[in-house]
Amino acid sequence: MSELSQNKMGVKPMLPLLLGMSLPAMFSMMIQALYNVVDSIFVARYSPDALQAVSLAYPLQMILISFGVGTAVGVNSLIARRLGAKNYHEANTAATTGLVLAVFNWLVFLLLGLTVSRPFISMFTADTDVINDGTSYLTIVMCVSFGMMISCMGEKILQSTGNMIFPMLTQTLGAVVNIIFDPLLIFGIGFFPRMGVTGAAIATVFGQICSMTFILIVLFVRKHEIKITFKGFRLQKPVLKNIYAVGFPAIIMQCIGSVMVSGINAIISLAKISAAYTAAYINAFGIYFKLQSFVFMPVFGLNQGVSPIIGYNYGARDKKRMYSAFRLGIIIAAAIMAAGTLLFQLAPGWLLSLFESGDAANAASNALLAEVGVPVLRIISLSFMFAAVGIMFATLFQAVGKGFYSMAMSVMRQLVVLLPVAFLLSKINMVAMWYAFPIAEIFCLGVAVVFFLKLRKKEFSKLS
Repeated sequence: MSELSQNKMGVKPMLPLLLGMSLPAMFSMMIQALYNVVDSIFVARYSPDALQAVSLAYPLQMILISFGVGTAVGVNSLIARRLGAKNYHEANTAATTGLVLAVFNWLVFLLLGLTVSRPFISMFTADTDVINDGTSYLTIVMCVSFGMMISCMGEKILQSTGNMIFPMLTQTLGAVVNIIFDPLLIFGIGFFPRMGVTGAAIATVFGQICSMTFILIVLFVRKHEIKITFKGFRLQKPVLKNIYAVGFPAIIMQCIGSVMVSGINAIISLAKISAAYTAAYINAFGIYFKLQSFVFMPVFGLNQGVSPIIGYNYGARDKKRMYSAFRLGIIIAAAIMAAGTLLFQLAPGWLLSLFESGDAANAASNALLAEVGVPVLRIISLSFMFAAVGIMFATLFQAVGKGFYSMAMSVMRQLVVLLPVAFLLSKINMVAMWYAFPIAEIFCLGVAVVFFLKLRKKEFSKLS
């Protein structure tokens, strides 16, 4: 039996293969989405100011995550392609390099967490309580980010081999620990101190450390197709180049998301509206990002299953299987997004009510949040179906080593189109500005089709 036939990504029927690899990741991402929402619900019930602090901290937290995930995506793509080409030595080297890069990334954000947290939060508000809460949250999640960096890398290494169960268990463990400790540390339940936003940050990093511990045990104790060893290891320029050919665009794509969120918050802050409406719109937008994770996280879980299949079969030069995975990915992603669109269109008020403050003194803030939040959720959700197809195109580009195409899509969507259009529409009114989201997704999808046609003509036509 050939080495290729021994790997399920090269021989197993596509639908069972895709579901078998994607469902565990989709489940774990749903657990992660549940954590994101529950975390914000607890913070919101603590106080509206606490929710605003976490919402303002989110862009820098996105940059932190982008370096962890983006680097891991580059490693994942390289390992999958090398396994498809049966080059096991380079696959092993890529995995070892990935863990070293995860530590380097943490050291960078340790320094940033100590220096930029307060100045960043202060850019968007003059409220001392919000600044103090946001600074505390950012400092903790950035300085203690080694758990996130290493666990993310370990998950992607295993996913590149077709192993989706242990990455699912890793993410689930971290999310469950977060969910358990959030209320204990935020509200001071039992013998735990009442810590508010600081407690939410501690619960987050503790969950990440638990995930890291678990995935390292799995990587170094169990047998895998990949072997990680640091004996005689040194960083190699060709390996780094191959990792960041995909990883750097993936990092930039997610960092651009951070710039977009900061840009939207800045547009809201500069709008000629009252301080109460400014806070309500910032909170509504922050809530949207938490809620949309329930829709996007399953698609990103699907992405984790589809990407190594495409990468493996691209490396094996099997065009038929590569296209089959891509088409099925689009169909499933579109179905998920359709369900999400219906939820946001039919029940926006109920979704927002989950984030109301439990203090009766904040009744006016709750009412204002519902007033501004309902149109925000309904309008932005019009972009979901277009985003589904766009995500699958980006997955295809990353899996075949064309990460710069994915990066270009993200730049055009969120910087070239979304922010300028949002700024211009905000001059009409604050409701109109949210139509920038579906407009940007439609534009991005057109760009993706152009890139795909170019690849099909110049690259994919050479495959068997």
